[in-house]
Amino acid sequence: MRSFIHIILLAVADYRREKLLSLCSVLGLTAVLAPLLILYGVKFGVMATLNERLLSNPYTLEISPVQSGNYTKALLSEWARLDGVQFVLPRTRSLAATMKLTAVHSNRESSVTVSLEPTAKGDPLLLHYGIQSVTMVPYNKKTQGSAKDDIAKASSAQDRSTKNGSAKNTSKAAPAADGGQKKPLLAPVPQVHSKSLREAGCVLSQPAAAKLGIHEGDNILGKVERSDGGTVSSAYIRLLVTGILPVSAQQKAVAYIPLELMVATEDFRDHREVPELGYENGWTGDRRPDGERAYSSFRLYARSTKDVAVIRDYLAARQTDTYTHAEEIEQLDTLEKGLMLIFTLICATAGVGFFLSTASNVFAGIKRKERTLGLLQLTGFSTGSLVFFPMTQAILTAILGSTAATGAYMLFSSLLNHIFSGALGSTAAVCMLTPVHFVMAFLLAIGISFMAALGPSIRSTRIEPSEVIRDV
Repeated sequence: MRSFIHIILLAVADYRREKLLSLCSVLGLTAVLAPLLILYGVKFGVMATLNERLLSNPYTLEISPVQSGNYTKALLSEWARLDGVQFVLPRTRSLAATMKLTAVHSNRESSVTVSLEPTAKGDPLLLHYGIQSVTMVPYNKKTQGSAKDDIAKASSAQDRSTKNGSAKNTSKAAPAADGGQKKPLLAPVPQVHSKSLREAGCVLSQPAAAKLGIHEGDNILGKVERSDGGTVSSAYIRLLVTGILPVSAQQKAVAYIPLELMVATEDFRDHREVPELGYENGWTGDRRPDGERAYSSFRLYARSTKDVAVIRDYLAARQTDTYTHAEEIEQLDTLEKGLMLIFTLICATAGVGFFLSTASNVFAGIKRKERTLGLLQLTGFSTGSLVFFPMTQAILTAILGSTAATGAYMLFSSLLNHIFSGALGSTAAVCMLTPVHFVMAFLLAIGISFMAALGPSIRSTRIEPSEVIRDV
């Protein structure tokens, strides 16, 4: 063991003595490895930036149907159990998914009509921007039940008034239509903080919040309208703004509300009652039909970019055509594979060149030092320990050359990132490597040097001291 340590120390001392030759070997490896690090850094940095920008758009993973259909909860629950599905939620008809929002300020009111989107716990869009999911306030059956009785009594009184031919008006009943046809009750416009209103959370887009002039935590009044034989009926609900999505997430005036409220809005526009939201708040109509409900659309998000195409093909096989970003994702994957192939070919060519260069340098060094190696054998060093003499010097060259190449990469990568910082932004990097990449570069350089030096080093054990010192 001691002889191995001594031979390694001698190899290091000899490496230091031949400074010029050692420096040339180190610079030769640096000239090969530094461009490879920079090239791979550009490839990795550019692809990482493109992937980050693609994934920063939450709609990249969204899958939506091309046209309306009939989607039951049982069917959507089946889709939700697929491996690649992260989130799925039914969506009502787009024509019924609108609501007028009104915010009351100290001296004025501001209103805006928004499109409605359903949301629930685990919504990737809200989670991406750190916004909590929204819910409905628990339903008070006792309060709503008494309200239903009051409305029923008022409706009976309206029927009797119609039969007697009277044309009486009350604060909660509309005049009877010609021919004695009963018309729905007209709810008075409540105050936003009225105790009779049921409350639901909502998340607004920035354009909608700006038009209303409100902030997170404010209450607003939501109104849904429908036409009943020439009379416009309205239903009301109080909404608590729990979050505001930035413009990058949604450019239109949109409100994200619980699915329960979306269904109630569609039912009201289909002239159906929604007793849980309060008859006194205008949610009157015909009784809801029995049977499983069918939805016209859905919101579905894949778990990763690789799952988008898989889910798209799965739905297409079941006659459900969808809009996806699969084409953009596939183009990015194709670009990454192409760049990786090009880099692999360049790296393989450079690796072969470095292997041959190292092997020839070690062989030349052994030929030059045959006499020294022969004398070392005469002084008692075994032939096995002499193998470590040229291998130690080759590994030293690999370590120093890799270190110098890393320093050159750091310099040029900083320069490239500074040049392109204006076009890509302060957080993006056009040239970037992780610590794992540097460790792999060091290990590859050492491994190639070891393999290249192994053959010539074994040959050095065949040196006969009697031959190399014959002319001493």
